[in-house]
Amino acid sequence: MVKQTTIKSDISLKGVGLHTGKEVTMTFKPAPANNGYTFVRVDLEGQPIVEADANYVVNTQRGTNLEKKGVKIQTSEHVLAAFVGCDVDNVIIELDASEPPIMDGSSKFFVEAIEKVGVVELDAERKVYVVKEVISYTDETTGSEIIVMPSDDYQVTAMVDFGTKVLGTQNATLKSIGEFKEEIASSRTFSFLHELEALLQNGLIKGGDLNNAIVYVDKEISPETMENLKVAFGKDSITVKPNGILDNLTLHYPNEAARHKLLDVIGDLALIGTRIKGKVIANKPGHFVNTQFAKKMSKIIKIEERNQVPVYDLHKEPLMDVNKIMSMLPHRPPFLLVDKILEMSDNHVVGLKNVTMNESFFVGHFPGAPVMPGVLIVEAMAQCGGILILSSVPDPENYLTYFMKIDNVKFKHKVLPGDTLVFKCDLISPIRRGICHMQANAYANGKLVAEAELMAQIVKNS
Repeated sequence: MVKQTTIKSDISLKGVGLHTGKEVTMTFKPAPANNGYTFVRVDLEGQPIVEADANYVVNTQRGTNLEKKGVKIQTSEHVLAAFVGCDVDNVIIELDASEPPIMDGSSKFFVEAIEKVGVVELDAERKVYVVKEVISYTDETTGSEIIVMPSDDYQVTAMVDFGTKVLGTQNATLKSIGEFKEEIASSRTFSFLHELEALLQNGLIKGGDLNNAIVYVDKEISPETMENLKVAFGKDSITVKPNGILDNLTLHYPNEAARHKLLDVIGDLALIGTRIKGKVIANKPGHFVNTQFAKKMSKIIKIEERNQVPVYDLHKEPLMDVNKIMSMLPHRPPFLLVDKILEMSDNHVVGLKNVTMNESFFVGHFPGAPVMPGVLIVEAMAQCGGILILSSVPDPENYLTYFMKIDNVKFKHKVLPGDTLVFKCDLISPIRRGICHMQANAYANGKLVAEAELMAQIVKNS
């Protein structure tokens, strides 16, 4: 079992937002298990929280921008990539402005801050989604595509074709997350000159300078543009190096652009909210296709979690056999619908029923096409839950269990002779005054076949 992590103590960084140009202080704080990554706007009344969730992405122009109930977080990807790259699961990110500091345009300074305070394990298991089949998303307009396939580790490959002479086709690969700090974290954001002109005209990149963005010159620079760039960057002179980069900035890697695109993919996919065990291949990635893929993955994971079939050793000696069950439950054949109790705690119980053709209800339901009635599946789940509630009193043989309410009942698959039904009942709230409110699920053949919210009460048998 791999445990969740957080940072050991608070640490703050200061800088300016790339697009807003505003001074901002950002503080990383330890967070409890299952918190994930949460942004807190300490400059706003009530210090509202915006979770790092793909469903809060509102636009992806020049960065991944989140919004929840009118509260905005801009360009979140570099910070999130740093936490994933440092193997940190939970952190609170406090900001006194909408945009984290751009620093040098990479994740390097965020990684250094995390390493300075250190990482600590929490007493909770890390949730990891194991990819079992290829999942993909394609942007038909741009041809950008992201797929994830089964793999023994989280791996990412970014393949980029910029279609320009100064910066053509580049690839970058991360074979394991442990390589992030050395191979990816220091890769800086970049822009082409034609994009830069448009951004300046629209009042963006107010916090940009030649130290936090690589500028590739993909067109002839007019004297007017050169003067505008001098003013924008506060420079007396600007030159173009032989490698086509504006001014005298030196690349960290020949494929730094592709590595930064890979960094963006990691940061954007952090919005899924669950670690991935699989190989991601991103062809012409961008924030739009990245976050659309993250939304798709998040939806798939939530559906599978909801329908996840627990695995139990059905051959193991049961906690309770049918004789012990009958010493607790008043039900008797043909209305006793639980054969074994496999496990039980203060807040859950797991039971089993072997469905055979000898069941009395198959005589009439239906001749020639035997199907277990859904109402009896619900009854079986209730009997399993009855064991849980009766175990809360010292003399269960003196009590009867009665239904109070049944909600949200769904039948998903047929239960046939020869099937083995496994029931799992979890308390929704603690048992009080003999009243039990629980979520009950029934599984067979590796599938969720029925679910319901059940409320029952035990009453002393007079």
